[in-house]
Amino acid sequence: MTYLIDAWLERPQPYLRILHRETGEVCAVLGQEALDELRDQGDLDLTGLNSSEPVVLKELVRNLFLFCYARALRPEVGAH
Repeated sequence: MTYLIDAWLERPQPYLRILHRETGEVCAVLGQEALDELRDQGDLDLTGLNSSEPVVLKELVRNLFLFCYARALRPEVGAH
């Protein structure tokens, strides 16, 4: 599978999406809160987003997917 990163980080409500390259299906969406968390952790690599190197982009997509899965597995605050 190949993916496309669609990111608009320079807007009032920034987002980053990972799309399936062939179908255009949205596989993951990161909003402002998640992007802020990635920045705070030092895990949002802006130079990687601008890279055309397949190895760099593959690693970036992999890390973004792992981040999304880790966030999904966190217990919700206030949940019992």
